[in-house]
Amino acid sequence: METTTYDYDYNTEITPITPCSTDSVNNLGAQLSTLYYFMFLFSLFGNGLVLVIIHRFEKLTTVTNILLLNLVFSSLIFMSSLPFIAVYMQLSTWIFGKVMCKIVGSVYYLGFYSSVLFLTLLTFDRYLAVVHSLGTLQVRNRSYALMSCAVVWLISSLACIKPMILHNTFIHFIDNKTYCQEYPGDLPYVNEEQLRTSGFYLQLFIFLIFPLVVIIYCYTRIAITVLSSRIVTKFKTVRLIFIIVLLFFMCWTPFNIVMLMHDENSTCEEKQKRKYALQVTRNIAYIYFCFSPFLYTFVGRKFQSYFRQMLVKRFPGLKGHISVSQNSRTNMSTKGTPNC
Repeated sequence: METTTYDYDYNTEITPITPCSTDSVNNLGAQLSTLYYFMFLFSLFGNGLVLVIIHRFEKLTTVTNILLLNLVFSSLIFMSSLPFIAVYMQLSTWIFGKVMCKIVGSVYYLGFYSSVLFLTLLTFDRYLAVVHSLGTLQVRNRSYALMSCAVVWLISSLACIKPMILHNTFIHFIDNKTYCQEYPGDLPYVNEEQLRTSGFYLQLFIFLIFPLVVIIYCYTRIAITVLSSRIVTKFKTVRLIFIIVLLFFMCWTPFNIVMLMHDENSTCEEKQKRKYALQVTRNIAYIYFCFSPFLYTFVGRKFQSYFRQMLVKRFPGLKGHISVSQNSRTNMSTKGTPNC
């Protein structure tokens, strides 16, 4: 969770240098943060709908549904931090106290990191189901799913140690505003430089390079396998795969690249440009996390049928306008990509 304020020299005991003003960047961030409220409400409604459908029509013990449930929860965890961040960016001061600063910062990164890893895990599971369908029937079981989810939550929680330690509230004497972000000064009993360096490489390799490599490889193999089946209807599945990968790249990669471009020796102008880019790419990434559960659920015929059935039951007048399959209560198969 990063907000743009001012850049000061905290490592000198003489008169502070003239701050690099980022008022225009902060104004842009405050305007864009209005979207956070809509993202939060949309995510709450959309993910809640996915949970209701899985609960009513699906078995909660299948591999795909266990992974989907965890993806939904991680998305909700991440989105729960956005209203606090929106208020912070609009007021340009933190009003929720020190404890909430650490909690919101940790929740933000926990949801962000776990969402990325669960998207990667779902991709890998589909790869196993499609490319190695016969050889993985015994491997892809409930224990495998639960163990995989436990590993994802463990890695994501360990990655949150850095923001939990470094995120703090502090008041700077120049503008007398309360900030909630990584403390720019020295902390007692903490090697800030080593912690920041380890956090940088952790995000670079575990949450950027590794997911991209896995997703590219898995979806390439899935596309080759589907195309080699020579079934015309499967071409729609390949198109869906292409859309998922393209959206992932377009929405998620720019934000991470900008995040990793941080340089303390940059000029004021370069820092302003980076912060402008960060404001825009951050919102694009958030939009993807908002929609990601839909990409893995409602693109499938059975989930669409479940949704139509719920609408008809809730609003009987729609029965003549919405067709509902007689087999809509059949459990969704966990042995391949969604039927499109």
